[in-house]
Amino acid sequence: MADVEPLRALRYDLRVVGSLAEVIAPPYDVIDPAQRERLAARSPFNVVAIDLPQGRDPYETAAEQLQEWRLTGAVVKDPEPALWALRQDYTGPGGDPLTRQGILCRVRVQDYGPGRIRPHERTHPGPKEDRLRLTRATRANLSPIFSLYSDPDLAAWRAIEPALSQAPEGEAVEDDGTQDRLWRIADPDAIAAVQTALADAELLIADGHHRYETARAYAEEVGGEGPHRYVLMCLVAMQDPGLTIFPTHRLVRGLDSGRQEALAEAIRRDFDISEVEQDQLAPPPGPGPLQLGYIDAHFRRCYRLRLRDQSIADRALHEHSGPYRQLDAGVLEALLLKGALGLSDEDIAHLEGFGYARDTDEALELIRRREYDAAFVLRPTPVAQVQAVAESGESMPPKSTYFFPKLPTGLLFNPLE
Repeated sequence: MADVEPLRALRYDLRVVGSLAEVIAPPYDVIDPAQRERLAARSPFNVVAIDLPQGRDPYETAAEQLQEWRLTGAVVKDPEPALWALRQDYTGPGGDPLTRQGILCRVRVQDYGPGRIRPHERTHPGPKEDRLRLTRATRANLSPIFSLYSDPDLAAWRAIEPALSQAPEGEAVEDDGTQDRLWRIADPDAIAAVQTALADAELLIADGHHRYETARAYAEEVGGEGPHRYVLMCLVAMQDPGLTIFPTHRLVRGLDSGRQEALAEAIRRDFDISEVEQDQLAPPPGPGPLQLGYIDAHFRRCYRLRLRDQSIADRALHEHSGPYRQLDAGVLEALLLKGALGLSDEDIAHLEGFGYARDTDEALELIRRREYDAAFVLRPTPVAQVQAVAESGESMPPKSTYFFPKLPTGLLFNPLE
């Protein structure tokens, strides 16, 4: 079972740094250089200074900056352990207002396994080394890992919900309009009730696989017992009505005539093809065999591709579990990315002739600018399917899911010493 505990958080003193909105930032892996510059300009205390550090030795720079903030009182340590309640109000994909609710805590680092903590995606090697070097330097978790747990009655959240009648400790509106509100929960009875509700919970990492694997490596590197055996997490119930998953689309480049013909042949063989308008490129959510949108940079005509029969995916993925064989990202990878185009796991991991788009508009723009030769637009992956694949002991292809909204960095830090 997962070991969930309150933490003595490091956090910004808003009396010193100003508003929370000025100092938080999106997760490091979605920030481009221009956005980092804008965030750094908002405040000398913006978290990008330590989460995306610069300088001759950026990791040492991050450590020195965090230490300076602590010495000057910009960042303070809580006097006692607490849980933290996070509410995120945002606009859903259909335009409806939604609220997602999470509990910030520290969780003991364990090996992956049934009844404990499970991954759901394969990871890339580069980010793990970067995050490990940053952890060594700062001796803190700077951003929370986003994990899911099953709680049909929402008992864990209900245990802390009464405290939310008070004013939040901090609140911020992000650039995408998401409103974050944060409450500190120090009541021992509420903490005990949350721990009881989560006593048998298995945690499924939704976002932050690289950071979790970094935490495992760091814990073993330091050795012994201590705060370094824990990692900062935000826990969200799978049954939370505000839990939303977006798809991440796939793009390819470097298609010579031979690879273009191989791709066309595979599509004609395995898919029913219909031309659609651009606003219909994204396939609607729903069950059943793979459906995806397709556009290439030469003709720029939009198509809907429907897998003719699930048995095609079953044959191509016969070594995988049943849930995996129904996974859109896995079927696309097997039939077209690896099968027709010959991409390897290394190509995908290192983005060699391969890339991602966060939404349909970005995919279309990259095709229009001919930065890529073709785009595959996917359906969102249902939460139940994410859980089923993880429970089968398998990991999805990288970026099979995009949980929205992202958890901002800078709400809390978890000290590891």
